[in-house]
Amino acid sequence: MVKFALLVVLNAKPGKEAAVEAFLRASQPVVQDEPGTVAWFGLRMGPSTFAIFDAFPDEEGRQAHLSGRVAAALMERAPDLFASTPQIEKLDVLAAKMP
Repeated sequence: MVKFALLVVLNAKPGKEAAVEAFLRASQPVVQDEPGTVAWFGLRMGPSTFAIFDAFPDEEGRQAHLSGRVAAALMERAPDLFASTPQIEKLDVLAAKMP
């Protein structure tokens, strides 16, 4: 059962949309190796707006993800890829349907 989540909104710099999409696609296999991340989605919300949504059964899983390789790469590449600092929102999951 998931109880915690993250929503990260990413606004690509003009001309960097393909690079952001490639970054998200390349991140998926890395997240596969995180046992505490039970759901992960790289999303496109509009022409230059992207997001990451992920879910965790406990706070330890969420913290491990925030300290993981994808988060480090995201912050390292942020100045080049994003028009603004990624917004990381910590969420509480009230209800979920998962396989």
